[in-house]
Amino acid sequence: MRRIGIDTGGTFTDFVLWDEGGVRVHKVLSTPDAPERAILQGIADLGLDPLGLRVVHGSTVATNAALEGKGVRTVYLTNRGFADLLAIGRQARPDLYDLQPPPRRPPVPPELCLETGGRLGADGRLIEPLTGEDIAEVRAAVTRLAPEAVAINLLFSYLDDRGERALAEALPAGVFVSRSSQVLPVTGEFERGVATWLNAWVGPLVARYLGRLADGLPGARLAVMQSSGEAVAAEQTAAHAVRLLLSGPAGGLVGAGFVGRLAGLPRLLTFDMGGTSTDVALVDGEPRITTAGRIAGYPVALPMVDMHTIGAGGGSIARLDAGGALLVGPESAGADPGPACYRRGGEQPTVTDAHLVLGRLRADAFLGGRMRLDEPGARRAVGRLAVAMGVSVEDAALGILRVADEHMARALRVISVQRGLDPRDYVLTSFGGAGGLHVCALAEALGMRRAMVPVHAGVLSALGMLAARPGRLLARTWLVLLTESLDTEVTAHLEALAEEGISALMAEGLAQESLAIDYSLDLRYRGQSYTLNVPWQGVAASTRGFHCRHETRYGHRLDLPVELVNLRARVVGPAPGLTLAPPLTAAGARSAEVQVAGLAAPVPLLDRAALLARGRLAGPAIIVDPVATTWLAPEWQAWLDGSGSLQLECTRTS
Repeated sequence: MRRIGIDTGGTFTDFVLWDEGGVRVHKVLSTPDAPERAILQGIADLGLDPLGLRVVHGSTVATNAALEGKGVRTVYLTNRGFADLLAIGRQARPDLYDLQPPPRRPPVPPELCLETGGRLGADGRLIEPLTGEDIAEVRAAVTRLAPEAVAINLLFSYLDDRGERALAEALPAGVFVSRSSQVLPVTGEFERGVATWLNAWVGPLVARYLGRLADGLPGARLAVMQSSGEAVAAEQTAAHAVRLLLSGPAGGLVGAGFVGRLAGLPRLLTFDMGGTSTDVALVDGEPRITTAGRIAGYPVALPMVDMHTIGAGGGSIARLDAGGALLVGPESAGADPGPACYRRGGEQPTVTDAHLVLGRLRADAFLGGRMRLDEPGARRAVGRLAVAMGVSVEDAALGILRVADEHMARALRVISVQRGLDPRDYVLTSFGGAGGLHVCALAEALGMRRAMVPVHAGVLSALGMLAARPGRLLARTWLVLLTESLDTEVTAHLEALAEEGISALMAEGLAQESLAIDYSLDLRYRGQSYTLNVPWQGVAASTRGFHCRHETRYGHRLDLPVELVNLRARVVGPAPGLTLAPPLTAAGARSAEVQVAGLAAPVPLLDRAALLARGRLAGPAIIVDPVATTWLAPEWQAWLDGSGSLQLECTRTS
């Protein structure tokens, strides 16, 4: 079966086609106003017939809607007395000592927050009934307000969802309904409410987008990457749109784990540098998962890859602030107009323009020569900034890169050093279209001596879509002290939870015997607010594992009872069987010498394919491939491994 992975980024939409063991890659400029247009264009460029094509897609529709505040008109429905729950939140201030924080608009306007009955207690007992009059009043209010979506979040509905179901069934036809007992059936009324509201707020947008994409690809099997790194059939996606908030970045981390395993390097410190932003993360065989992620300042308690994002990319705009200091990002030129060198009307200097001015990016070798860059245009854009700075064009370009590098190095320290991890224990792994141009500088900033630029690094997120397994991550709260007598009961609850994932994957055509299931528990000491996740190995072993993990994380363990908070089950299908052919030396591969600013002697410019015959290559050098460029800095050397990934090592002795 032909399979294609597609990642929609802020600047480019990437394609990786896998057909009978062969891989083809392609890039087109994104179309932010209608992302499906770029996808359909790329599939047409590759000459593909949609019939029978399996498409795994990383979508940014939910992410962009949340970040830009452009969700649909949504009503928030909860119990009496709790209409302002989302506005109050946890009363945590972003800046503890800021006595005059700027006011922030509530997620849902007060006039769209409704209250009703059906309140449960923490033990599941009914405190206030949901009457027929309540249901009629809710229906009348929703009809009057005419929202496109409704988010229902009743207290403790994860214990008994009958009230939420009754309300959902009574709402007017055509309204998108999101129930907290379905979206996130765990404790924490604020986090559950935010997830339910986000799901309702962006759900109709995702549903319409996927509908347009499916209409443009008749006969194709369409799946979407979830934020946790598993693929889900598109027809099951709209009801769980909140699970797509990190869809594209998750593909990159799955792809990094895949090529890392091929190279025998399971521990990776990754940075995905695209046109608009840079995502940094840790991979230990597989991407790390968190339930404490955030999007647009809101907590998202659903499983997602654990990463840190900053506004630094190839399209990040450089400028001077009021005091004359050089700033780079977070504003980006995006795909339209893009950097000045793209010839699409951009006039402001960007990181990409700086690389072109310095000669590290070649005008005739961008995207394998398919897109010629405008070097004079880049020099004009950077030159205007240089005049304002009172320096040469080359020095201004170097300054842009140094500021961008420091932004990314700081982000890499957040994900590693600030968590007590030594970056030198990992291999710095760069991907995204711009990552290879910064990998050596960032490794040096972190004291790392090994780095890797994966095969197909410029489209690694799209490759990760192909490597992703179909799956579901499920959770449900069950508050109970963990004792030996619960062993059989915990197992029964976990197996019942997994049945939901098994049914969903069987509905996608997977055989039950092909599914793998992992169980884990969120545990805490009685009286604590936060939990640690440990694998389920029976009560005794899991309790010991929790004590050890608590001591590792916090430096101590307590002689207190251990409380079970959440049950978790991961149900995944078989790996797709993705293989990468060993690299071959390409006849007629590019090999030349070019001048780079700041270096007296010319440096080699060669295709990645030509590196196989040369063995180890000493920097400085420029290595190009059809989707990315790598700048091999002085005192670094590079070689190709057996899967085609570029391995880098610092040769400096001190």
